[in-house]
Amino acid sequence: MQFLFGIGNGGTFMARKKAFASCISAIAAASLLLTLCACGTSGTSSSAASQNVQASAAVQGTGTVSTISTGTLDAGELFTDRDLEQEPDLTNAQTIEVSSGQDVTIDKEGIYVLTGTAENTAIRVECGDAEKVQLVLDGLQITNTDMPAIYVLSADKVFITATEADSSLKVTGTFTADGETNTDAVIFSKEDLTLNGTGSLSISSTGNGITSKDTLTVTGSTLTIDAAGHGMEANDGIEICGGSLTIEAVKDGLQAENDEDNTLGYIYIGGGEYNIQAGDDGIRANTVLQIDGGNLSIDAVEGLEATSVEINGGTIDITASDDGVNAAEKSTACEVTIAVNGGTLNITMGSGDTDALDSNGSLVINGGNINISANSPFDYDTSGELNGGTVTVNGETVTELTNQFGGGPGGGANGNGGMGGPGSGGMGGHP
Repeated sequence: MQFLFGIGNGGTFMARKKAFASCISAIAAASLLLTLCACGTSGTSSSAASQNVQASAAVQGTGTVSTISTGTLDAGELFTDRDLEQEPDLTNAQTIEVSSGQDVTIDKEGIYVLTGTAENTAIRVECGDAEKVQLVLDGLQITNTDMPAIYVLSADKVFITATEADSSLKVTGTFTADGETNTDAVIFSKEDLTLNGTGSLSISSTGNGITSKDTLTVTGSTLTIDAAGHGMEANDGIEICGGSLTIEAVKDGLQAENDEDNTLGYIYIGGGEYNIQAGDDGIRANTVLQIDGGNLSIDAVEGLEATSVEINGGTIDITASDDGVNAAEKSTACEVTIAVNGGTLNITMGSGDTDALDSNGSLVINGGNINISANSPFDYDTSGELNGGTVTVNGETVTELTNQFGGGPGGGANGNGGMGGPGSGGMGGHP
């Protein structure tokens, strides 16, 4: 059986308030830039290095930058006022109590408060392309066997807002395709999706936790995700500036990948609290991964991975068994580069053939505090520059970037065998 709901009056709801650490200050600076193509962060010139230092200062509110290069997206424009609104106006909201075995289809724009406990029930959103829908989860508990708990088929944008009455969504079996759509997540959306709120939402999945075939935005709420696939996945991009995320995923913690558009598949992080344990990559983007703020703790095979990795702020703790931060060509729309301009980056690497900072292109450090515990701290293919900041490797401050495999005889950055000495087989040297 299926219930059909349109917008109407009825149902009242009072959300209990609690302190919410918003990221508005982090995105208010117009100079927070998300680079979607050749961003000039490779450190190939002194002017590029200067621009990156300025960008880092602007992130911290101590300077301004009008633009770094063409082809950039201002992070101040990523998040709308409604994205950042953690407690919506529920004056005209409609309350829906779910029942087991009865799908709920929402086909009109509006705000809907969802409550109750049910099994094998899907909240389906099927609205016009210009319509926005807000789903307010008020102690909603859904356990399904083979279908998403929330399934967005069509809309302009859908907001999922968690109240302080904790909500839980779970899928326990194998996902069943919906026609030609291979649904694979507890929350599955074909459209733009925003998660916010002042409360908690826990998700357990035999596939992905949350999937958006468009853009996935997070500005608030406390999210706990346990997934046999990816924790959070999006085709176009993932944009996060607040909230608390605890993710345990068999695959990637966060993944943005677009097989059809070479310029998409980016991840922007401007704030929030993160605890990610992943069986593959902690955070993986096809194009650009930019971190301007937040507190991140990542335990994964590879901590951060993208074509272009740019770190301007935040505190990032990475424990990895392969690469701590890896830049590899997943898209031809960006330079392959790692650029660290600010923030604190702590990397602890496992033994064996592992690299803390591994770029298949360039590596440039313009600022920030970097603490590395590893046999191989740096591995870059084209160029490596240390222009600023503080870099400590195994307890010792370094003033140049030694290279594990590049350079000349002996493998060091200058052909001198790197930190292991000429031909010694140590850090940078080959036996």
